[in-house]
Amino acid sequence: MNILITGGAGYIGSHVLNLLSKQTDHNLYIYDNLSTGRKESVVAGELIQADLEDLETLEHVITSKSIDAVFHFAGSIVVPESVSNPLKYYKNNTLNTLNLIDLCIKHKINRFIFSSTAAVYGIPADGVGRVGDPTFPINPYGSTKLMTEQMLQDVGAAHPDFKFIILRYFNVAGAAVDGSVGQCTPNATHLLKIACQTALGKREKMQIFGDDYDTPDGTCIRDYIHVDDLAQAHIDGLNYLNGGGTSEIFNVGYGKGSSVKEVLEATKSIIGNVFNVEVGDRRDGDAPKIISEAHEISKKTGWTPKNDNLQVIIKTAIDWERRL
Repeated sequence: MNILITGGAGYIGSHVLNLLSKQTDHNLYIYDNLSTGRKESVVAGELIQADLEDLETLEHVITSKSIDAVFHFAGSIVVPESVSNPLKYYKNNTLNTLNLIDLCIKHKINRFIFSSTAAVYGIPADGVGRVGDPTFPINPYGSTKLMTEQMLQDVGAAHPDFKFIILRYFNVAGAAVDGSVGQCTPNATHLLKIACQTALGKREKMQIFGDDYDTPDGTCIRDYIHVDDLAQAHIDGLNYLNGGGTSEIFNVGYGKGSSVKEVLEATKSIIGNVFNVEVGDRRDGDAPKIISEAHEISKKTGWTPKNDNLQVIIKTAIDWERRL
């Protein structure tokens, strides 16, 4: 197949690219403006450096490369920024994606894998996000992702040949087990990335946001998933569609949680270094607990996580941060 990977130089896109290049002989085309991604993360395929809103270039790539399937990662993901600059998110996450879907329909590209988020759930009452539960995003980031999900469902209903997989991520962490790619995003907001940077002296200190939640140790609990397992879920999703599968929405997580303090203590233990962690105020909208119910993706696609271990997640993140 000829596969277009938008945002393929970014954190998750580069891991999908890495695994695809090792597991398949597809022709891979990476479309990225490198605003947050890195050229060095493009370990295979052909990089086209361009903006997603550049529809002339985007359409030329789609037609000249005879694209058969799209993995769509190109989006803005920083929640506080989405609150302060919502129009950026509606433009990049919604409008640009609308135009991409439109080109897929125009040129009969009938396989679309979409990078969504557990933020569409908002704050689940019992701390568990389930596909089929009501969606109540509490910030523009979650809202723009949910709008794309709705567009895909509506377009799929109008064009039965157009098949999609929507993957709702929980807390992605770690780096490629083979050491080839990892989290490079400037000013990253991921807890583990910041913890590794602080532990290695790249930051003087770090902050956690509240330690008085109704959880065993007072800090928020999240479902941390290794980035290679998440990347494999995308590939399994495409294989599922290629095998005749129907359009689906899947959660991607391990169905269990670790608290912020547990992640930090494990990081300190693995690296053998005590680093400076300050406790700040709670952030608006942080739920005490969010974990996934993710049985369906394994049942339908055969997805089998290989790195369901907090120690492995942290060790790969530390090793990558050292290499950087």
